[in-house]
Amino acid sequence: MAIRGSESPFFSRVERFGSVGSTNDIVGDWLAGGTAEVCVAVADEQRAGRGRAGRTWLSPPSMALLSSVGFRPAWLAPDRAWRLAATVSLAMADAAEETAGLAEGTVRLKWPNDLVVEGDGRAHLQGEPVLDVARLGRTGPTTVRKLGGVLGETDGLGTADPRVVVGIGVNADWPAAAFPPELAGTMTSLREAAAGRPIDRDLLLEEFLARLEPRILALREGWFDVAGWTERQITTGRTIVLESAGGRLEERGAVGVDALTGALVVADALAPERERAVLAGEIVHVRLAEPLAARAATGTPGERV
Repeated sequence: MAIRGSESPFFSRVERFGSVGSTNDIVGDWLAGGTAEVCVAVADEQRAGRGRAGRTWLSPPSMALLSSVGFRPAWLAPDRAWRLAATVSLAMADAAEETAGLAEGTVRLKWPNDLVVEGDGRAHLQGEPVLDVARLGRTGPTTVRKLGGVLGETDGLGTADPRVVVGIGVNADWPAAAFPPELAGTMTSLREAAAGRPIDRDLLLEEFLARLEPRILALREGWFDVAGWTERQITTGRTIVLESAGGRLEERGAVGVDALTGALVVADALAPERERAVLAGEIVHVRLAEPLAARAATGTPGERV
C-alpha cells in the first residue's frame, strides 16, 4: 500500500510492514546498508518493540502507529543529536492533535521521552480551551496518562558516518475497554482523547510525515523549535522523583529544560537556588507528582516511592 505523504524527495525510503520484530532494527539495518536519510519504517505490529532502560513496548495489531525514522546527521553536532528525537516528538504531537481534533497543547511531553495527556483528555477537543489546572488552584493531583513513547538510538556519533534512529509509538485507535488492566489507569489513546471517535492511522501517519519534513529541514539550517519543545513540557513546574540506574530515588522540583543539552533542570525543595542539570542517560525513570504551585498552596506532600 502506498503511504500518503511519502512522495516527497525529502524521504529516501518509506515502507510499511505488517508484523515485525522492531521498526528501529529495520531502520538501523537500512542505515548500516547505506540507505540515505530520511528513511521511515512503519508497522502494524511489533513483536519486540522496546523502550528506554530495556522496557518493552507492546500493543495489539493496528491499534497504534508504530514507526521509526532514520537519519545520517553529519550536519548536526553530536551533542545536539537529542534534538532529532525532540523534533520527531513535536511533529507527532502536532499531527496527533490535528488527526484527533484536539486543541493545540493537549498532547504534552513528559521528559525525557513520553507523549502524554493530562486527565482523560476528553475536555480538550478543538474549540474548547485547554485548562491550566495549576492556575485554577487545584487541590489534588490529576492523572497524566501516557499516549506514546520515543526511543532514540545512535551509532557513530562524532565520526564520518553518524547514524540516528528515532522510534515512536503512539496509541491511536485503541479503545479503553481493550487497555491492559494493569495499565488502564496510566495510559490513554487518541481515540479516548477524542471522546471515542475512531482514529485513522493512515491519516495520522500522513500528518506526521507532513510536519516532520519542515521541522527537520529547519533543524538542518540550525533552527530548533525551542519554544514549542519548552511549552509542551508537562514535567516543568512539578515535583518529580528521579530514579537512577542504581535504584537511587531523589525528590526534586523540575525547574525547566535546557535547550542546549536537552537536560532537565531540577532544584532541591529545601534549597531551590541549588539547581543542576540531569541528562536523560543518568535516569531510568521519572515519576510526576502535582505541580509545585498547587503543592505550595495546599501543603500536599510530594509523591514518595
